[in-house]
Amino acid sequence: MKRDVEIGMLWVEGPLSYVEVLCAQSFLDAGHHVKLYHYKDVQNVPEGVELIHGDSVLKIDRFIQHGRTGSFALFSDVFRYHLLQQNDRMIWADLDAYCAKPFETETGHFFGWESDTHINGGVLGLPPDSEALGQLLEMSEDEYGIPEWYSDREKAKFQEKKDAGDPVHVSDMKWGVWGPQAVTHYLHKTGEAKYALPIEGLYPVGFRDRRLLGRTRAREKVGAMLTENTYSVHFYGRRIREFLSDIGGMPEPDSWMDETLRKHKIDCDAAPVLSREEKAAMKEAEAMGNVTTAPRLPTGKGGENLTDLADRYGSDKGSKKHRYTELYHMLFHPYRQRKITFLEMGLLIGGPEHGLAADRETTDCPSIRMWLDYFPKAEIHGLDVSDFSWVEHERFTFHRCDMDERDNIAAAIEEIETAPTIVIDDASHASHHQQNAFLEIFPRLDSGGLYIIEDLRWQPDTYEQEGITKTAALFRDWVETRTFTHSDPKVAAEFNKLAEDISGVHLAPARMVPGKRLQVAVIHKK
Repeated sequence: MKRDVEIGMLWVEGPLSYVEVLCAQSFLDAGHHVKLYHYKDVQNVPEGVELIHGDSVLKIDRFIQHGRTGSFALFSDVFRYHLLQQNDRMIWADLDAYCAKPFETETGHFFGWESDTHINGGVLGLPPDSEALGQLLEMSEDEYGIPEWYSDREKAKFQEKKDAGDPVHVSDMKWGVWGPQAVTHYLHKTGEAKYALPIEGLYPVGFRDRRLLGRTRAREKVGAMLTENTYSVHFYGRRIREFLSDIGGMPEPDSWMDETLRKHKIDCDAAPVLSREEKAAMKEAEAMGNVTTAPRLPTGKGGENLTDLADRYGSDKGSKKHRYTELYHMLFHPYRQRKITFLEMGLLIGGPEHGLAADRETTDCPSIRMWLDYFPKAEIHGLDVSDFSWVEHERFTFHRCDMDERDNIAAAIEEIETAPTIVIDDASHASHHQQNAFLEIFPRLDSGGLYIIEDLRWQPDTYEQEGITKTAALFRDWVETRTFTHSDPKVAAEFNKLAEDISGVHLAPARMVPGKRLQVAVIHKK
């Protein structure tokens, strides 16, 4: 017998945009009772939604934010597991899940495949006595626990840090560690993955296709993705809101999303999608009126400091990790208001150098967002082995490239019509990759430009070639002798051929602390 279920959602605080209003209303219109859990004031909640304080499920002292992004997704993961364990007729739904038809379950299990490799927990139903749910709850009790699904090599690295008294907190682990990664693992481990709906059930429009929901020309394509077996459509909340903000705050007329908003009679003007600038202004206004919240520091005549931007966007180049931005702000400030071409290689932590597939799902691009803010007139280019084509900005262009292949690098740089003024290599950090890139790109660098190579002191086991000269040693030799020395004479000859175009090289230590190992090379072109 299929069971009637309640829908549980979470919104920590603040106003819902029309995206969240639409999703909550869709469940009401499908006949579900909706409970929205919250911790502070929430605005724009549809009539008929029951508001419940989150402390009834999980006390606020369990709040955990992701270290890189600041997202509350980790807390949301734990919250939903406790909610399901405490309620027998409950299905969890993220507030970016749209209900296409009533949710039904015979066993209490209700979840689905998002891809061929993982089950997402954005919509999640598990009976309170589920073995997988029990193990998810047990896992989340140890914020320094080493995920049992990690490879032996990864486990050994985490255990080494733990034994040294420096365990890795879950907030500093890979994105999704307590979410889709854990859900997929434990459902497989217990055999409950057999209940998973196919992709068309809950995630028929994937992450990379989410923008189609708001495009007029894609209405029929989206319609073809949905079937009679589709229960829900996932909007990928923050990402779809950013997209809507970038196109004027509303989906295009007669797009699938526009039709859906009209179907559920959503007043979009009453719950607008705010732009980044509007959100920042609201936060600043709130801060100025609240003595417990520090107002934003003045930016001075030169604009906001690059380190502040890095920390705001979650880039590891800022004060929380590498401190590269302290050096970069001094180097780049003269270019800040110029119409330069800027290239960064390596757009997000992780990838094949960390044992992940090149086709991994990418969900953030913090340094590119930082550069777009810091250089308001620059054309920004990004190069990576993984796919970042979903990043949409009129001043950003993505180039997919395998650094193992010099032809790939050459082809990518040829796509950039104007010679770059600044290039940053933050890709795999393998020595031969760094050197391949330099040999192909430095000749195309603008005269007077800067070429920067990061992370000279760490090379990945997955890529590093035995016996190859390290890039740090290569440039240290040039500083000392004005000659490049390399284990491969052909590579040495190529570098020495470029030496006459090098004006100078600055080698900076890790975290800019004297005496530390070399970490950054800055090469200035004549």
